Amino acid sequence: MGLSTHVLDTMHGKPAVGMAVALLKKQGDAYHLMKSLVLNADGRADSALIETQDLMVGHYRLSFSAGDYFRVKVKDLQEPLFLDVVHLDFGVSNPKEHYHVPLLVSPWSYSTYRGS
Repeated sequence: MGLSTHVLDTMHGKPAVGMAVALLKKQGDAYHLMKSLVLNADGRADSALIETQDLMVGHYRLSFSAGDYFRVKVKDLQEPLFLDVVHLDFGVSNPKEHYHVPLLVSPWSYSTYRGS
């Protein structure tokens, strides 16, 4: 299954429908964009971010546009927002395994884990 993600809006107890996400791969000292997408009605990408055959050992970053998402969902947030873009940097050591990287997020906090 390669690499997948989903986002839960913990403030509203719902999937983060419409949140923009970017996938980047580290090459040298810089991260390079591989893919950008918008999450579907389940707060998920419509397909794998990277298929198993294309996943490689290395460092990756998922950038979630949480600030833009919450600006639309919550009308009285003070600027500047506490969280804007949430970057999750993670490593892939065994590309034959499935890597699921979910995000649980509110305007003031986030958490992640390696899911199944």
